[in-house]
Amino acid sequence: MTDTQKTELTHLRHLVQLERDEERKLHLEVIQAMPLVKRVAKGYSWYPLQVTETGYGIGGRPTVTVVREGEESHQFRSGTSINLFTTQPMANGPQRSGVIHYVKKNKMKIVLGGEDLPDWLQSGGVGVDLMFDERTYVEMDRALQTLETVEGGRVKELRDVIMGVRPAEHRPVKDEAVAHLAHLNDSQRSAVARVVGADHLALIHGPPGTGKTTTLVAAVGELVKTEDRILFCTPSNSAADLVTLRLAEMGLKVVRTGNISRVEEDVMRHTLDLQIADHPDTAQVKKLRKEAADLRKKAGKKKGRDKGLLYRDAGRLSGWARQLEDRTLDHVLDTAQVVVCTLVGAAASLLSKHTFKTCIIDEAAQALEPATWIPILKANRVVLAGDPFQLPPTVKNREAEKKGFSVTLLEKCLEKRPDEGALLTTQYRMNTPIMGFSNDYFYDGQLVAAELVANRTLPSVPLGESVVFIDTAGTGFEEKLHPRFKSRYNDGETDILIEHMLDLRSAVPPEDELPSVAVITPYRQQVVQAEDRLETEGRLADFPLTINTVDGFQGRERDVVYLSLVRSNEKGEIGFLSDYRRMNVALTRARKYLVVIGDSATVGHDPFFARFLKYVEDHGLYQTAWEYMK
Repeated sequence: MTDTQKTELTHLRHLVQLERDEERKLHLEVIQAMPLVKRVAKGYSWYPLQVTETGYGIGGRPTVTVVREGEESHQFRSGTSINLFTTQPMANGPQRSGVIHYVKKNKMKIVLGGEDLPDWLQSGGVGVDLMFDERTYVEMDRALQTLETVEGGRVKELRDVIMGVRPAEHRPVKDEAVAHLAHLNDSQRSAVARVVGADHLALIHGPPGTGKTTTLVAAVGELVKTEDRILFCTPSNSAADLVTLRLAEMGLKVVRTGNISRVEEDVMRHTLDLQIADHPDTAQVKKLRKEAADLRKKAGKKKGRDKGLLYRDAGRLSGWARQLEDRTLDHVLDTAQVVVCTLVGAAASLLSKHTFKTCIIDEAAQALEPATWIPILKANRVVLAGDPFQLPPTVKNREAEKKGFSVTLLEKCLEKRPDEGALLTTQYRMNTPIMGFSNDYFYDGQLVAAELVANRTLPSVPLGESVVFIDTAGTGFEEKLHPRFKSRYNDGETDILIEHMLDLRSAVPPEDELPSVAVITPYRQQVVQAEDRLETEGRLADFPLTINTVDGFQGRERDVVYLSLVRSNEKGEIGFLSDYRRMNVALTRARKYLVVIGDSATVGHDPFFARFLKYVEDHGLYQTAWEYMK
């Protein structure tokens, strides 16, 4: 290993530790210090709960399904570490750690540690606390340690290629080899050819609406013709669920391992749990487990030699159950064509004996670099796909962010290995004016709107006016800061937004279908205010409407998008509006009509927004908020 590589990996391990310490501190000092009532109010705890189902999952791990009253917002996600507890005063072992298998509305399924279910589950007073998740950091650090110490073999080769020390090799693939993929465009077929021909590394740069996942799914379809199994990873459970569905639609045999965020039947039937549950040997595994659990209960009431003998027999039965289940597990994984999981999920013990010729990592521009290395260590070649000009991964520690922790492996590879990159150039989402600014600013004008969407607009809106900026300068609509949540909002912008939306609604003839509409903003409190106001606006009750933060809306699209910038102050401070990648996401969600509301006096001094305002003057409709003040 070169000195540069060693320095880079040591630096990365240091940043992992900084981020780990930050999250631990937040958890210990903020969350755990709160009384239970406050934790519940803030969404860090669910209490009280009703236990609706118990059982045993893969590896004999006990599972518990709980429900709560109400559906208030909360911080729990699939894959999150939790603490299941009881407030019953005389309970034996009143706490058990676990991981959320899935969470949907007011229902949560938990996989617990240990061999048996707690005996207090049906006694009432049951709750769940959010816990600090150490595992992600452990696996990231372990992956980096492996890279530091590996001295030969394919992992060393891949490390050296990805880190720019040795050249990447690939075989040229002729156009005819991918010509049968008629549903793809030229740039997508070139990307598939790049993947098929890569010996070490392929990079797919997919700007908004260019069909990146479609391209990856097509590439998988080609790879399975010559490979036993492919590993397909994403940073989040929700993205892994979606790609599972896309691959299954192609008729591929997919196994989704790990935790899930979508619990609809169409995802569930592809999970490892369900495929094992359907296996003929599983009934015998369950029988052995139940007998072992019964023996352990009996042993608890005995003394001396009898106690030891019962525990010994229980251990034997558990051992047989484990062997039989391991065989079933290996059979399901060995017969799969694609295994789908999250980046950290690739480190699961059930995949420890399995290696893959190809690992595809989607949304690689949203993944921390050390997490990206986890699945790479299991493969002979890697495909990184994403867009480095959309949202980066979240980094909580300020120092770690300053020192480059949010710079992803995809970005580094595109910089070091531009020749390995395939840019998808045809986008299928936005009309030409909506695409134009982002295309010029981020993608050097290389994108083309597909014929199908290029001139698509609302019946009441001329194409040349499908990008609108409504300027609130001079209206006195200043931003406000919520004292408790420390998030900004702007009531004036919400007023203008509603007036514009009412005009849009009245322009739709009764016989026409209503366009889908999204209101997005970088600030959580502005989302809350817009939700409250629009909920009470009866004249807009039938509009198909979504309200979310920009971050929460990444990967989604609507016919009409309203973007509320919020910031309006005398100092010209724009806060994280200066994160242009976030703004790129915001400006590329609309299919037919984009309306941006903001204060040019505040945002116009920033070079990015100055260019955007000039673009609207030249290619869209520049209005003043006074036109909507009634």
